[in-house]
Amino acid sequence: MKVAVVKYNAGNIRSVDYALKRLGVEAVITADKEELQSADKVIFPGVGEAETTMNHLKATRLDELIKNLRQPVLGICLGMQLMCRYSEEGEVDCLNIFDVDVKRFVPQKHEDKVPHMGWNTIGQTNSKLFESFTEEEFVYFVHSFYVPTCDFTAAITDYIHPFSAALHKDNFYATQFHPEKSGKTGEKILTNFLNLCR
Repeated sequence: MKVAVVKYNAGNIRSVDYALKRLGVEAVITADKEELQSADKVIFPGVGEAETTMNHLKATRLDELIKNLRQPVLGICLGMQLMCRYSEEGEVDCLNIFDVDVKRFVPQKHEDKVPHMGWNTIGQTNSKLFESFTEEEFVYFVHSFYVPTCDFTAAITDYIHPFSAALHKDNFYATQFHPEKSGKTGEKILTNFLNLCR
């Protein structure tokens, strides 16, 4: 099985690569069109700022390429947000794979800290990414922007208010949290993704 990780100007690619190596998978880290299109699975990671990153994706035409992939694709953190319609971070139009906007967290009370950072539970899971999940599981988050619950929500977390911890539509899957930093639970999610049929 060939797994490709999209190489672009956002961080966190190395930690995704290390997580895959722990699962016995040697991924190709690439921005090459043919490599990405021929992969069995594609991971679209990300730590960074939405506007800058979208500008880079458009300049390199990776935006059109990612939208048109037909194999299972997993967006992580910023990768998930960029798969949405629009982000309040930089007020930028994104890939519009998921027809929903990315919002800025607004603290409601003194103890609400932004970014939302650390371990939190995911519940109401509804996707093959979470196969064999029987109860709420803890995963690792770090983000200042969120995707509201919507028709594509595949898992929910509550911080300040409920939001989409994961999304799913057709061959596109996405997590707001970092499975590569979420211990055994994250490994189970990555394994479930790698086991998806085309």
